[in-house]
Amino acid sequence: MDTLTIALIIISLVLGLAIGFGLAKYFEKQNASKIIQRAKKSAAGILKEAKQEAEGIKKDKILQAKEKFIELKSEHEKVILSRDKKIADAEKRIRDKESQVSSELARNKNLNKDLEDKIADYNHRNEVLEKKQEEVDKLHNSKVQQLEVISGLSAEDAKAQLIESLKDTAKADAMAMVQDTIEEAKLTAQQEAKKIIVNTIQRIGTEEAIDNCVSVFNLESDDVKGRIIGREGRNIRAIEAATGVEIIVDDTPEAIILSCFDSVRREVARLSLHKLVTDGRIHPARIEEVVKKTTKQIEEEIIEVGKRTVIDLGIHGLHPELIRIVGRMKYRSSYGQNLLQHSREVAKLCGVMAAELGLNAKLAKRAGLLHDIGKVPDSETEVPHAILGMQWAEKYGEKPEVCNAIGAHHDEIEMTSLLSPIVQVCDAISGARPGARRQVLDSYIQRLKDLEDIAFGFGGVKKAYAIQAGRELRVIVESEKVSDEKASNLSFEISQKIQTDMTYPGQVKITVIRETRAVNIAK
Repeated sequence: MDTLTIALIIISLVLGLAIGFGLAKYFEKQNASKIIQRAKKSAAGILKEAKQEAEGIKKDKILQAKEKFIELKSEHEKVILSRDKKIADAEKRIRDKESQVSSELARNKNLNKDLEDKIADYNHRNEVLEKKQEEVDKLHNSKVQQLEVISGLSAEDAKAQLIESLKDTAKADAMAMVQDTIEEAKLTAQQEAKKIIVNTIQRIGTEEAIDNCVSVFNLESDDVKGRIIGREGRNIRAIEAATGVEIIVDDTPEAIILSCFDSVRREVARLSLHKLVTDGRIHPARIEEVVKKTTKQIEEEIIEVGKRTVIDLGIHGLHPELIRIVGRMKYRSSYGQNLLQHSREVAKLCGVMAAELGLNAKLAKRAGLLHDIGKVPDSETEVPHAILGMQWAEKYGEKPEVCNAIGAHHDEIEMTSLLSPIVQVCDAISGARPGARRQVLDSYIQRLKDLEDIAFGFGGVKKAYAIQAGRELRVIVESEKVSDEKASNLSFEISQKIQTDMTYPGQVKITVIRETRAVNIAK
């Protein structure tokens, strides 16, 4: 191609591009105007909708404001009505009070008037009464003077005679009333006492407890007897020397007898023999070793028994030495009755009886358990067991009521608390149960007869009674033959006679009773 053609083509292309650009601008302008028109229409619609919505919201708010106003107005009106009602009620109450005060004032005026009238009437009557009293006094004085002249006595003398006669009559009536009251009180007291004692005995059920002075040791065969005796009797002599128990080996099959009044020593011997026989080694050295161990074991068991006893009875704070003494009671007996069982029974009886009488039941149990601790010592002593027990209780810090109950349960000292007679009665109840204490009937009856015969051997004795299982002798003398001074001497002489001529366990209390009676018959 030549240059002209190329130029024409380029010019054509430029013209085409210019025309295309112009057409594009035109069409773009047309589209922009259409878009602007549509935007204006859309904006006009949105503005219209916004105006409509604003109008709706405005109307809703106006309605809500009107409703709120109406509601507040209603509440305000209610408050105003309530206040008006309260004010009206207050005004009504005030009017009622004013009316009531007015009526009270009127009534008080009437009462004041009536009171003034009554005071005036009272003053008038008082004046009249004073005048009449003066007249009566004058008349009385004149009558008294006339009576003095007629009787020959002054008014004071007549009054004294009248008082004296009334005094004698009142004294006789009072004595009769006192006598009736005393008899009634005695009857009531006896009934109540019997009731309490019976209820107490019924609530305490214990077995009959009797200890012997011998124990039977059973053997598996009679061949063991020879080993116990030993060569030329050396084993049995060693056992008797170590334990203080007499060992009786007789023809009784498969048994030997241990005899000793001390239950502790007898129990030591029994346990020692059991260990020796079980072990099989029986010779003097082994015997001494086993007896020592058994004695220590028994001592520990004694303490354990004492602890169990005080725990069972609910007694606290007992001195360790007293606990050991209580444990040793298990191996002591009184007239064949086991001392620990007797003391436990007395403690329970005392607790029940004290509770019935409204006293301290725990303190009563304590006194009942300790009342016979004076019987525990091995060695004989001239001090009565009740006094010895009281001294021990004082030594180990017991309360004065408990100490007095221990010392006074056989009347050695004066009773100073209500626990003392309770312990005395419960001790008698426990000892007097059938089967509680073992004695040969014939010797027992003979001893009581001998006591009474000794009393009848003295002059002036009218009656004699042995009571309290032979522990007390009551002697009734003739008052014409025996004076008060002779009665005291007679009691001493009888006690000396009994000590010289009789053998008896424990103590015997001699009570001499001299009685004078004045008897008259009212017809």
